[in-house]
Amino acid sequence: MSRSLPAYITTPIYYVNDRPHIGHAYTTTLCDVWARAMRLDGRDVFFLTGTDEHGLKVEKSAKERGITPQALADENSAEFRKVMGLFGLTNDDFIRTTEPRHESQVKQFVEKLLASGDIYLGEFVGWYDEGQEEYITDTRAKELDYKSAISGKPLVRATEKNYYFRLSAYQARLEAFFAANPRFVRPAGRFNEVLGRVREGLQDVPVTRTNFTWGIGMPNAPEHVIYVWIDALFNYATALGLADGSSALAKDRARFWPPEYHVIGKEILWFHAVIWPALLMACDIAMPKCVYAHSFWISNGQKMSKSLGNFIDLPTIESYFAKYGLDAWRWYMATQGPIGTQDADFSPKHFHEVYTANLVNTFANCASRTSSMIEKYFAGAMPTADTSSMPTSNASGAPIWSAFTAHSASKTLQHYADFELAEAADTALSIVRSVDLLINETAPFKLAKDPANLPRVAQILAACAEGVRVAAVLLTPIMPTKCAEVLAAYGSPIEASDGMLAAARWGGLKAGTPIAKCAPFMRVDAPTT
Repeated sequence: MSRSLPAYITTPIYYVNDRPHIGHAYTTTLCDVWARAMRLDGRDVFFLTGTDEHGLKVEKSAKERGITPQALADENSAEFRKVMGLFGLTNDDFIRTTEPRHESQVKQFVEKLLASGDIYLGEFVGWYDEGQEEYITDTRAKELDYKSAISGKPLVRATEKNYYFRLSAYQARLEAFFAANPRFVRPAGRFNEVLGRVREGLQDVPVTRTNFTWGIGMPNAPEHVIYVWIDALFNYATALGLADGSSALAKDRARFWPPEYHVIGKEILWFHAVIWPALLMACDIAMPKCVYAHSFWISNGQKMSKSLGNFIDLPTIESYFAKYGLDAWRWYMATQGPIGTQDADFSPKHFHEVYTANLVNTFANCASRTSSMIEKYFAGAMPTADTSSMPTSNASGAPIWSAFTAHSASKTLQHYADFELAEAADTALSIVRSVDLLINETAPFKLAKDPANLPRVAQILAACAEGVRVAAVLLTPIMPTKCAEVLAAYGSPIEASDGMLAAARWGGLKAGTPIAKCAPFMRVDAPTT
């Protein structure tokens, strides 16, 4: 991988009509893991998140509370910013759709589309999903039994004069693009879902509303407010200054386009996989490489709901931090979440089981007993031993450690790059499991009882320590704090210039390097419910 190749990843911008919850935390954490992995690989990363602050729902909620829409947006956007710090996220920018840098560029994009004829004035008569702020065709409304696909609430019949985007004009181009780029929408099940709906035929979509005022006014027609979804989608481009290539912002950031991943929840797939690409085609901007639409978290087998009391909100998440630590939370998000087409069930019992099995009994236990034995038998220093051609196991045909870890590191990095985070975690953890197997097979604590066996014990523990170190390097994007603790205890913090594969190369731990006892994760009491 080129060590200067730009890498751009985005979360959706989160709607300020709600407070942060597990869905927001999940998406942003996944993006953070990927961004950290690519930075560790030496890539030039830009990681964007932010808040979507316009629209009818914000205007109505603000009125109910007796405050201005801007005050409500400021309040809830601040909550999302707080989450970035609380979760230790490494986003490079936090964009708000009420910022002048965004509003001015949205107007520029819309003016271009007006001039090209891709936006025109027309009249809408049809169905509208108020919760999603989405227009629904008659055919689609009938399929949904005139209810929202997301909330289940009745659709609203609406008649309104609006400006429209000629989405229908991009039917053939979109179909050709999808045919040429089968991994544009992932996972594969989502791609098939989008393609099936596109083949039903595309209809022009409204880009303005006139039944509220909280939003960006249409150029030359301020009584029309730019539709929140059009406004919101452009954030990915406005953050880089793409509306005006000669601007200082564009000169600084335009190299990051196109995004490698737009990571979103499945409920907003249509906007990102169909409307957004068509808008980019109309603006003559290169396509993103992938829209990755994950599924939902459910809780104890049921859809999360405040009324059911199973909603995983920010205070609930903070209680997990207090008990298990932030890195344990990140591990669970990266390895157990709904990254595929199936929803994932969040339960306290399962969280505890995963924490105990993967982090306490495997990662921490291996790091702890290896470092403890080195302290006991070699005065806390890396033993002098040649492990370059040592096999990972006594089993016939077992690979040598240097080849096994090199292959595992390469696979782990590829999994990270491909947004296969659970697979990256498992591949890296397989090194730890191999260290455990080596200890169980050879029992160095028994061999050490005879001084004549110390050269063999030195070789075993040198391989174990190096295996723990390599695994900690590879797991750093998921568990940055705990892996840094292990690497510090093992006298081998990652140098910024290393790159993931170089840092994970076998032989990084030199003889005599001080190794301190460490136990990155400790046992905690199981939940009672």
